Amino acid sequence: MSSSFAINLITLTDPRSPVSEAYRALCTNLTFASLDRPLGTLLITSAGAEEGKSTNVANLAVTLAERETRTIVVDCDLRHPVQHQIFGLSNERGLTSLFLDEAARADPPLQQVGVENLWVLPSGPPPLIPSQLLGSRRLREVVVLLRQRADMVLFDAPPLMAVPDASMLAPHVDGVLLVVSAGRTKREHLRRAQQRLDRVQAHLVGAIVNDVPLDARLRRYYG
Repeated sequence: MSSSFAINLITLTDPRSPVSEAYRALCTNLTFASLDRPLGTLLITSAGAEEGKSTNVANLAVTLAERETRTIVVDCDLRHPVQHQIFGLSNERGLTSLFLDEAARADPPLQQVGVENLWVLPSGPPPLIPSQLLGSRRLREVVVLLRQRADMVLFDAPPLMAVPDASMLAPHVDGVLLVVSAGRTKREHLRRAQQRLDRVQAHLVGAIVNDVPLDARLRRYYG
């Protein structure tokens, strides 16, 4: 287990913490939010950079896997991938391999991470123009292929305000979760991010709010 793995995954290092409890509550909320429209593929993105989306993806994946949900994490941030660093994996093959290599589509290079029911598909070798790859007709084929191998596929996508990648991916998944950093995410950026999702008719299922101060009474309860 790498040091990065231990630092980022509080759901493994401190499963009784209020943050870990929040991820379990998020899983429950997602279940109830999808009663009429089951979620098998979920895109997690944010309005801006460094708002905690990748850490949220990884911890949500661990929580789902611990609930016996077969889960795949896909790193779709082809410019600044971090899932392989969080989980301590090789990034030699991954998502881009599925677009460029027919053999990889027959046997996707999913990597086990030491957590039962959880696999990670890193970004793979960086393409020259990421948006061109994600905008290809093969994207839908890749999403369907991965969905057939898991109960839930989580896609870690780049920030909406930075590049068009998340907007290209959003129409191909069952739902979108938007990560918001309290005190950091600008209201105007959040509004524009939602407009971009609306423009592609994405199904926004909710938001994860980061960096919210813990109430003093809850802090005493959790010790």
